[in-house]
Amino acid sequence: MGKWVGPAGLLVAVAVPFVDASPYTLNVLTTAAIFVMLAAGLNIVVGYCGLLDLGYVAFMAVGAYTSGILSTALELPLPLTIPAVLVVAVLAALVIGAPTLRLRSDYLAIVTLGFGEIIRITATNLDFTGGPTGIFGIPGIEVGGPAGFYFFCVAVVALAVLGSARLERSRLGRAWMFIREDEDAAEAMGVNTYRVKLLAYVFGAVWGALAGVLFAAHLSAVSPQSFVFLQSALVLMAVVLGGMGSTRGVVVGAAVISVVPEVLRDLGAFRYVFFGVVLIVVMVLRPQGLWPVRRREPERAEVREGVRV
Repeated sequence: MGKWVGPAGLLVAVAVPFVDASPYTLNVLTTAAIFVMLAAGLNIVVGYCGLLDLGYVAFMAVGAYTSGILSTALELPLPLTIPAVLVVAVLAALVIGAPTLRLRSDYLAIVTLGFGEIIRITATNLDFTGGPTGIFGIPGIEVGGPAGFYFFCVAVVALAVLGSARLERSRLGRAWMFIREDEDAAEAMGVNTYRVKLLAYVFGAVWGALAGVLFAAHLSAVSPQSFVFLQSALVLMAVVLGGMGSTRGVVVGAAVISVVPEVLRDLGAFRYVFFGVVLIVVMVLRPQGLWPVRRREPERAEVREGVRV
């Protein structure tokens, strides 16, 4: 039954616009799809490898600003900016990850939090990023109006989630999980922990930057206010709520975090209070997450055999 969960979820995501295709619904659904991609990327860093990243939205900002600047300044179609976005995202991950990934737990969290704020403040104070007002008039992706763009986002996000799941089952993914469970033991077994952690950070950056491209195409504008710490906290909340390391759980967690506040919109300002209470209740009753990952014995067998990446 488990193998049908993903196709069933994808079918539901595709079917919703045929039930309600109002601009409001399509906007909520498209935002939720982009949020799922962000959560899938952060799950690689936090869920698979156990690296606490509090500034993940910075990579979304890198992708959104890079595509926005290139598309408006050079009048390039947005898809043609993706190679440059990938290069800039990888460079950003290497610049911040290479000197800091030897840190652990709280120290790494503080560094990544600072990185997120540096990106936001830098974008606020530079002229070519539009300063506090940001960049407007970013061309979208012409795929048949809002409904067509939503289906395009669903297709891209589905591939990203599938790629994340494949990484989990790969040799590299098993090395990430060894590090998450016990970094010292993984290093003793021959895993190059520094390089493996850096790869997790790079993959997470690529997922986040591509989500930023979709975000820029969706809103046709980017500004520093879209990349505050609260966004990083919400993405991390989606990963924890769904179940760290669980691809299916992270998709569910991201959908809950992005859709439930809209469902509670009739409550006005009290919706966030009610939403916070709901989250507390869920985490008390399900501390392992809504859909936690199943621990498998073969992982221990791999440890005994020794894994080198």
